[in-house]
Amino acid sequence: MLSSLVIDLELPPKIMSETTASSSEEVKAKPAAKPKVEKPPAIEELPFEEFITTHYLPALTKAFGKQGVDDLQLEFDNSQVRGVWAQGLRRFTVYFSKSDINAQKAFSCADSGQLPSTIEPFLIDERKAPLDLLVFGVIQRLNAQKWLQSN
Repeated sequence: MLSSLVIDLELPPKIMSETTASSSEEVKAKPAAKPKVEKPPAIEELPFEEFITTHYLPALTKAFGKQGVDDLQLEFDNSQVRGVWAQGLRRFTVYFSKSDINAQKAFSCADSGQLPSTIEPFLIDERKAPLDLLVFGVIQRLNAQKWLQSN
C-alpha cells in the first residue's frame, strides 16, 4: 500500500514578509486613474456652415495665394462654394449635395467669364473629406486646366 506523502513547505519569515511587502507596494505604486480629458471635435466634425466659413474658405484663400493668385473672391451660399479670380474671367464652384462635407460633391469651372458647361464628380473615391483634401482637390483640378501653374 502506498501512503501519500505530504510536504508542507513554509517560507522562512524573512522571505514571507518580502513577498507580502512587494505585492502591497505594487498596489500602492499604480497611479490612480486619470480623469478623461475630452478632446475638442476635429474641425471636420464641426457643423457644415461653420466648417466652410471658418476653415475651408480661409484655407482655399491661402492655397490660392501660394499659387500666386491674389484677387480670389470666395462665396458660400446654398451648399456651394464659388470662387472667382483673374478679374472675374476664371471661376469655379464646388457643389455639396447636402450640408455634409462627406456627402457627394461636384465641381465645375469656367474661363473667359462664361458659365460652366460641365459639372463633374469631385473627390468621389474618398469616404471622408478632410480639410486638406478638399483644398488639394480644387487646386489639383485647376492645375489640370493649367490655370494656376503652367506645365
